Amino acid sequence: MEHPVALAQGIYFFVSGIWPILRMNTFLKVTGPKTDLWLVKTVGIILAVIGVVLIFARIHQEVDTAIIMLAIGSALSLAMIEFVYVTKRVISSIYLGDAVIELILIACWILDMRLS
Repeated sequence: MEHPVALAQGIYFFVSGIWPILRMNTFLKVTGPKTDLWLVKTVGIILAVIGVVLIFARIHQEVDTAIIMLAIGSALSLAMIEFVYVTKRVISSIYLGDAVIELILIACWILDMRLS
């Protein structure tokens, strides 16, 4: 099976992960002020690495159960954190948009697994 969602999520995670590393000023303009920029960069690098792994797995047709668990688990983790901290008014409501994208990715994985 081709698993096109692996490529889509991989690209999304890679781009969103490197954004604060390459252009912190625009990242902060969109997402709001942050106090611990080192943490923003740390999460960004982790997301970029997950993205590269998903892209690599898709290109080499090595999307297995572990890769799917990484993809769904990371998307679910981000969505949960974003919903909780937007609700607590710790982070900007712009993060709800990302949470919705994460849930769409999860739904795509579930559909992908049912079709395979």
